[in-house]
Amino acid sequence: MGSRVSARIGAISESATLAVDSKAKALKAAGRPVIGFGAGEPDFPTPDYIVEAAVEAARDPKNHRYSPAGGLPELKQAIVDKTRRDSGYEIEAAQVLVTNGGKHAVYNTFATLLDPGDEVLLPAPYWTTYPETIRLAGGVPVEVLADETQDYCVTVEQLEAARTEKTKALLFCSPSNPTGAVDSPEAIEAIGRWALEHDLWVITDEIYEHLTYGDTTSTSIPVAVPALADKTVVLNGVAKTYAMTGWRVGWMIGPKDVIKAATNLQSHQTSNVCNVAQRAAIAALTGDLSAVDEMKKAFDRRRRTMVRLLNEIPGVDCPEPTGAFYAYPSVKGVLGKEINGRTPASSAELAEIILDEAEVAVVPGEAFGAPGYLRLSYALGDADLAEGVGRIAKLLS
Repeated sequence: MGSRVSARIGAISESATLAVDSKAKALKAAGRPVIGFGAGEPDFPTPDYIVEAAVEAARDPKNHRYSPAGGLPELKQAIVDKTRRDSGYEIEAAQVLVTNGGKHAVYNTFATLLDPGDEVLLPAPYWTTYPETIRLAGGVPVEVLADETQDYCVTVEQLEAARTEKTKALLFCSPSNPTGAVDSPEAIEAIGRWALEHDLWVITDEIYEHLTYGDTTSTSIPVAVPALADKTVVLNGVAKTYAMTGWRVGWMIGPKDVIKAATNLQSHQTSNVCNVAQRAAIAALTGDLSAVDEMKKAFDRRRRTMVRLLNEIPGVDCPEPTGAFYAYPSVKGVLGKEINGRTPASSAELAEIILDEAEVAVVPGEAFGAPGYLRLSYALGDADLAEGVGRIAKLLS
């Protein structure tokens, strides 16, 4: 008799970041003073004007009914206008599909583009969801590792070395989850030209586009290489920029035939995204970015504090991230050393020891295809950040 769960679903790994966050919250609920660096979630409330738009929408009976599976026309137009404003990328509403959060956009994209056996180049360290959604679509993720010596940014030479006749697409994420790395405009253009030369699809995740620091800027690959637009899918959403992780509104932008096919998929899968959340997203995208700028100032301050504190710990090497809200230190210098009678051989074991001994939750690099590292989100309060890193420092020093 076969397994009760299909092989396809049984092969999926649990989201490591959500697992760490859940464990931290469970321990906290049990009275343990755990500090969690696991979830990629701003600690700020959603700005008031967005919440008010949702309250108003909830009272309007038209939002109590089904709406177009691909998204409210008003939200699609807001995405068109926002994309022009923020990226300089000119699109039409027919190129937009509104999805139930960014993860749904990722899933829809790979399900729409991939046939069994198609290879997708996946720069590592990568977000945990990418390889699972590629496999679910029948594709094969091909990892291309960029380590701390190259600021976690993959090169054209590395991508070309990994390309085969089965390569169909490149997944590109800048600013990056989990590393916070931001590729330079020159590097993005070079990667785009390489993809164009080899007739590859590019799926570019721009969910952290507004979270860059100092002189660093985010560049959209179809703007850098306009000829690539016909084989590019842009993934985005309101979650990170507007502190709206729980509202579940994302989108994909792509060629009309791909968006039409993905919309057809979604019509059978989930139908429309919650109308109240869509109305809130309209308020977010049509408003100014002042609330976003305030959050970014706090993230920037925390970023500098966290990197400084981590680099003071013996055996820890943390490049300064220039985007998103993650630090991604190498802990290779800590492995193999005794810590309170235990000797971690991997970053996964080290993360367990840090949780057990210091009551701090971090995500090990194994979750991101790069053992030997830890990911720490600095999207949490200043006091918790200092206390949490302080506990790790005390444990490892």
